[in-house]
Amino acid sequence: MTSSVMAVPDPSPALLERAAGVRRSAMALGQCSDGQRQAAVLAMADALEAARSEILSANGADLDAAAQQGLASALVARLKLDGPKLDGAIAGVRQVAALADPLGQRQLHCELDEGLVLERVSVPLGVLGVIFEARPDAVMQIASLAIRSGNGALLKGGREANRSCTAILSALRQGLANSEVSPQALELLTSREESLGLLKLDGLVDLIIPRGSNELVRFIQDNTRIPVLGHADGVCHLYVDRSADLPLALRVALDSKTQYPAACNAIETLLVHQAIAAEFVPMVVGAFPAAGVELRGDAAAMALGVSHAATEEDWTTEYSDLILAIKVVPDLEAALEHIRAFGSRHTDAICTADGASADRFLASVDSAGVYLNCSTRFADGFRYGFGAEVGISTQTLPPRGPVGLEGLVTYRYRLRGEGHIAADYASGAKAFLHRSLPL
Repeated sequence: MTSSVMAVPDPSPALLERAAGVRRSAMALGQCSDGQRQAAVLAMADALEAARSEILSANGADLDAAAQQGLASALVARLKLDGPKLDGAIAGVRQVAALADPLGQRQLHCELDEGLVLERVSVPLGVLGVIFEARPDAVMQIASLAIRSGNGALLKGGREANRSCTAILSALRQGLANSEVSPQALELLTSREESLGLLKLDGLVDLIIPRGSNELVRFIQDNTRIPVLGHADGVCHLYVDRSADLPLALRVALDSKTQYPAACNAIETLLVHQAIAAEFVPMVVGAFPAAGVELRGDAAAMALGVSHAATEEDWTTEYSDLILAIKVVPDLEAALEHIRAFGSRHTDAICTADGASADRFLASVDSAGVYLNCSTRFADGFRYGFGAEVGISTQTLPPRGPVGLEGLVTYRYRLRGEGHIAADYASGAKAFLHRSLPL
């Protein structure tokens, strides 16, 4: 897919039928009790455990095929689903089951007049369309969040993960078959034609969530009328202030870059205050190459030992790899200006011991996540306690950041009356009370 507007073909009759089936199942799912949905998610986790060997075998086959095709290292890292990673994903599914019910929560309760009572209550979105590259574990995360929040889901993984995704979805549907939720609430799409058709399922799909490269996200945003939740770039920064504890800053920087460089919350640019650059940049030069990281720096950073020159393109590049750009800045304001100019509003961090600098940074950086003295790798739904996430949103309107259950519900206004009519209030015969009632 290229990042441009194109004539997207209409969905096939088969896809329309499958999507309609998901929507019917989602409507029934939205009427299920909290206990029924919770039990369904736990049954999905049990089924994943039972299918463990089949899932790992399927992923091994996908990895073998990826090696033969010369798949990019960042995609291979996302594709890999080993035992510990599968264990973590299943634990995430169980954690989703244990979360509080997001549905039926009364957000507003007001007596407009005697006997005329308004309430706003949380309800499911309906059907999610999720398109992602590699990341077979995303199938488990998204499916569990969808079922727990009363939503159906059409899931489209990259072709490089077809075997893994098929094995995982088969297990998830088996789990649902052992519950009171229809397995038809989840469908897996496997072809490019189906993924393009998904973009034209307005009326059947309520939200599209892309997870992958900025090219994929921008293509989807350009070619659908369905609302899209996601982020196109993950250009994250760490700024090391003049008062920073330098060993602490080095530890945070290393984790932010190397703990999982293919992740969208790994830093791509390190900003260093000029007052401590002569001490800190050599520390970076000593530690990062030993961890396999290629450093690219501006002129000031190169003068302190960085071997490769950074270009303007480096400040806007999401490497998703062991590459880090370094820039020496004169002060905090220059760091803030750099982030404003080149950041993607994903996650940015500062290392400092100065309270005023910390407060200035946390208040000024307009990103979904803004951190103090800790790794940007914490920008994750599981680590936030959401159990899992459907993706990360960098848009200003909510939901923002890692999106869990709370981002998959909307609300409905319910008004109960006793024969009330608007004409009485328009004529002045009656007046509104607008009296707040307990939630």
